[in-house]
Amino acid sequence: MWQILKQIARTGILTEPAPQGSADDTAIERIHKDLLDILGRALTIRQVDAGSCNGCELEIHALGNPYYNIEGLGVRFVASPRHADMLLVTGPVSRHMEEALRRTYEATPEPKLVVAVGDCGCTSGIFGESYASCGRVSNVIPVDVSVPGCPPPPIDILRGILGAVLRDRVG
Repeated sequence: MWQILKQIARTGILTEPAPQGSADDTAIERIHKDLLDILGRALTIRQVDAGSCNGCELEIHALGNPYYNIEGLGVRFVASPRHADMLLVTGPVSRHMEEALRRTYEATPEPKLVVAVGDCGCTSGIFGESYASCGRVSNVIPVDVSVPGCPPPPIDILRGILGAVLRDRVG
């Protein structure tokens, strides 16, 4: 036990210093403010994995962490498309998910927004169209905003959500 304490005293603290504020911090704050100004109410999102590798899902889940705090803005993920204002769709649409995605879109009440996330959702990525894949999301349902990247960072997904809401308000 004493040897361990001596080693700890000799070694000292090895952690790195806390990161300083960056341009991303101010961008996140500005997007948060814009979302609150535009929405004035809650935005509910139904996330649909249409056949992705789950890279985009990891970045979408990061939106819920304390750094991005999307829940604090009144933006919530829901389990039913009947309660959703927006569909967040990832991956190239596999043939097995084509009908499910269409039904999810039809079950979402008007006015509905669709955001395609990731290179696969926007352009079908490396998968293209084949016997197993319908390709991009827009081949199956109408898409309002595309967020490219493999996977896109959470800040870009947040910008895509804001862009879809803005487009809906203006259009």
